[in-house]
Amino acid sequence: MSALAIGLLLGAGVFCIFWSTWPQTERSAPARRASLADRVRDQLVQAGFDTISPGQLLAACMVVFVIVFLGAYSMTRVVPIAICFAAMAGYGPRALVTMRARKRRGQLRDLWPDAVDNIASAVRAGLALPEALSQLAVRGPEELRPAFAAFAEDYRTTGRFHDCLNRLKDRLADPVADRLVESLRIAREVGGSDLGRVLRTLSAFLREDARTRAELETRQGWTVNAARLAAGAPWVVLAMMSIQQDSLRAYSSAAGTAVLAVGAAITVVAYRLMVRIGRLPEDERVLR
Repeated sequence: MSALAIGLLLGAGVFCIFWSTWPQTERSAPARRASLADRVRDQLVQAGFDTISPGQLLAACMVVFVIVFLGAYSMTRVVPIAICFAAMAGYGPRALVTMRARKRRGQLRDLWPDAVDNIASAVRAGLALPEALSQLAVRGPEELRPAFAAFAEDYRTTGRFHDCLNRLKDRLADPVADRLVESLRIAREVGGSDLGRVLRTLSAFLREDARTRAELETRQGWTVNAARLAAGAPWVVLAMMSIQQDSLRAYSSAAGTAVLAVGAAITVVAYRLMVRIGRLPEDERVLR
């Protein structure tokens, strides 16, 4: 036993010596993923509802849910049916924000190349970076002028370029704006003569990405429309059947409630799956 113990101790010592010869590497911190509140806040800004907070949007969804539930229950006197239609109506404000944000992102996607070209021309003409950004409030695309006008006013007031860039990113809440702002920030910190070439490369990439995405969205748009039609058709039929008293009595039972619950779950899963397959993924804000 003593020989075995000595052998184990000797082996453990050799292993410790061998392990100590390897350099220790620091583990990189995992990338911070945006929370649901951050994503909703970005969508509100992109949709033009920058004065509304995620909590207020949630409150609006709850108010719509309660109103529609009371109205549907007063007409049908069946709680499961009222809950189904109230849930769909309660998601309406969130769906409206998502739709408007997606539409505005598509519009800005076509405008960003011109804005980047404008900044590149200003830099090539000898303007400083703050002035190159501020002049977009007058010469830039119409949709982007308010954000850059606010940046110009902010910079005139504070004179802190980096803080003004951070607030500009918050106002725009756009992945392209994040990349542009970080490129300008690095150019401001380290200097160099490659900023014009970087901006021209970014502009060409944005134009190519917008053209390719437009072609793919045109080809795959029918899939999203088919998913919406397939998801909404059963509930239109349910609304028409709710006029008949026999149907209302059937859905007021336990079996009817189970049918509605299973149907709602299948509808949500199928719709999300078809939309995920048919819709192109949106750019995420990785440079917040």
